[in-house]
Amino acid sequence: MHLPASPTIHGIPNCDTMKKARAWLEARGVAHAFHDYRRDGLPPGLLEGWVARLGWEVLLNRAGTTFRKLPETAREGLDEARAIELMRAHPALIKRPVLVAGDRLLVGFKPETYAAAFG
Repeated sequence: MHLPASPTIHGIPNCDTMKKARAWLEARGVAHAFHDYRRDGLPPGLLEGWVARLGWEVLLNRAGTTFRKLPETAREGLDEARAIELMRAHPALIKRPVLVAGDRLLVGFKPETYAAAFG
């Protein structure tokens, strides 16, 4: 299944992985919108919809500096509601990029995954 011509890529502009994903799309002439969720926030229901489809564990970036800087009490005993609350309060906790194209939802960037999706 091919993705629609104009997907939206969600993330923050200074993230290296975001830069790689956007460069990959641009090099292949894939028009896309960019949503800076740190600057512009997350519309109500968007994050919750992603979590419902993929699970909060897929979306929560536990490897990043933002997560490591959280107090230990915030990092312990996470569940879906608490993870969503943290990701809303600290958008950098959301793995990047999140690419939405039609009914497809891709998290992270791997050239082979994008190649398969845009084949």
